[in-house]
Amino acid sequence: MLENFDAFSVFSAVVFVLITVGLFATLGKKKDEPAMSATEFKPFRLSRIESVSHNTKKFTFSLATPETRLGLPVGQHITLRFVDKDGKGVQRSYTPITGDETPGEVTFCIKVYRAGVHPKFPEGGKMSQHLDSLKVGDEIDMRGPKGHMDYKGMGSFTVKLMRKPLETRKAKQFGMIAGGTGITPMLQVIHAIIRNPDDTCSISLLYANQTEDDILVREELESLAKEYPDRFKLHYTLDNPPKDWKYSQGFIDKKMILAHLPGPSPDKSTQILMCGPPPMIKFACLPNLKEIGFVESEMFTF
Repeated sequence: MLENFDAFSVFSAVVFVLITVGLFATLGKKKDEPAMSATEFKPFRLSRIESVSHNTKKFTFSLATPETRLGLPVGQHITLRFVDKDGKGVQRSYTPITGDETPGEVTFCIKVYRAGVHPKFPEGGKMSQHLDSLKVGDEIDMRGPKGHMDYKGMGSFTVKLMRKPLETRKAKQFGMIAGGTGITPMLQVIHAIIRNPDDTCSISLLYANQTEDDILVREELESLAKEYPDRFKLHYTLDNPPKDWKYSQGFIDKKMILAHLPGPSPDKSTQILMCGPPPMIKFACLPNLKEIGFVESEMFTF
């Protein structure tokens, strides 16, 4: 009977050890799993709202644990979804301004397009207005990553354009052209480069807006330019600048690009990144860049 008891004790101990090991392995696996899923939407809770300007806010959402990483490659974006009052799904993609370097949360900087402000869009932006209506503790569904660029670091990145094979590029210097909220993917790449002291890529940013109040994350950009003058250069242009404006005025043109962005290089190590309203890209950026001498493999539009 004692032998049976000992055998049972040993069996119980083994089972306990196996269960404990399995539990810790499961918890460890969940801890290491990224927050995002490219195949299914997941709910994320709003934890913080910060006002950036008269029409722009930062929305921060909590991840599963304080240690959970987002799981978003640099240069890619996330799709947000909600169901409107008519029961229809509304989706919109945004590039967060934080990534895996900020575990436990993800932050978006989003311009709110309110109804009745712009005559061409009388209803405003459905997603941005929905986000603006959320309170801390509310949830919204997200899915990702998605996108055509993946910055690997040290100037190396991949580009996957439609109906074309995956392309690997190598940059020594980036010229960036952003318009309005198109600053968010630029900021993502800028952060990835600046926070790595071994990444020797230099960055020149030309940032276009309508008014001075429309400049997003201005304090952060100017702080980076001041702290890393040899690595990051910043220049603005405004459609309607104030009287004492010391930067450029008007649409982006050839003269502006030549003055504030690096030119083409024989080894294609100057890469131009663009993000902004389609008319800006189509009529202001691409024609002037091509006239200067840039070719398709030296440019990328988010």
